[in-house]
Amino acid sequence: MKTSLFRAASAMIASLAMLTLAVPSSAQQQAAPGAQAAPAVQSQSVTPSRPAQSVPAVQPSAAAPQVQSAPAAADASLAAPAGADSKQPKSSTGLHELSPWNMFLNADIIVKAVMLGLAFASLVTWTVFIAKMIELTVVQRKLRGALTRIAESRSLAEAQFALGAKGSVLSSFIAAAMREGRLSAGISSDAGIKERAASSFSEIARAEARRIRTGMGLLATIGATSPFVGLFGTVWGIMNSFIGISKSQTTNLAVVAPGIAEALLATAIGLVAAIPAVIIYNHFSRVTKGYLELVGRASGAAGRLLSRDLDRTHGSIPGSVPHGARAAAAE
Repeated sequence: MKTSLFRAASAMIASLAMLTLAVPSSAQQQAAPGAQAAPAVQSQSVTPSRPAQSVPAVQPSAAAPQVQSAPAAADASLAAPAGADSKQPKSSTGLHELSPWNMFLNADIIVKAVMLGLAFASLVTWTVFIAKMIELTVVQRKLRGALTRIAESRSLAEAQFALGAKGSVLSSFIAAAMREGRLSAGISSDAGIKERAASSFSEIARAEARRIRTGMGLLATIGATSPFVGLFGTVWGIMNSFIGISKSQTTNLAVVAPGIAEALLATAIGLVAAIPAVIIYNHFSRVTKGYLELVGRASGAAGRLLSRDLDRTHGSIPGSVPHGARAAAAE
């Protein structure tokens, strides 16, 4: 009897233990639907006409994508900076590639030809500048020295001896005066000899002016036409850029900027060639004018020496006694 009671008591204790373990799990399972049912009750209070049974069926399906979309948004937010960082070096290298040399290499063949022509014109400008500067310095120094040496000469022969073999435009004037005096031997008209000598002097002065202005016309041409040649290259390059925009069907600045920059480079080179040419031309115009004034002084010095020689030959110096009168007085 006692044994049967002990077995019954132990069986009841075991059943009670199993019930205590099962009650928390069932409570948790009931709590989840209760939590999901709370929005349904609120929705029923707001919209009484909507059935309460459809709400629990919709809520789990809507909640699941929201839970899944949160990691996707986080992944997208993490992936966006990475993509931006990966594109950043490309943009920096693209900016570095817009150098004048790379723009010249990527330009159209017509724009390249314009740039090469303008670069050659700039080289010619500086070559003419160096050559003319040396030439004008030398001839001015030589002519000033020649004028100083003949300042005390009394005749053409003395002046020619003082100048020696050093060539200058003054030597040409003296040689022309002596040649005219020799060709006019036996002619008593001093005015005709001086007139013919002055004609020879003017021809020599014009020839010297043409010689000293050699290259200045080239400077004037480069200074006047280089901006327009550069503008032609710019117009051609921009036209090609707009054609490329129409083909690519985009107005992105990264696509438009390289072509426009290449086109504007042609105008920049044109200005680089034109501005120095104009400045150098104006400088040489002033220097050449000063040198031609020295040539005029040399022509006047040669004319005065010729006039002295003619007066001595014909005895027409004021206050002097003619050679025939001196001989008669001696007899």
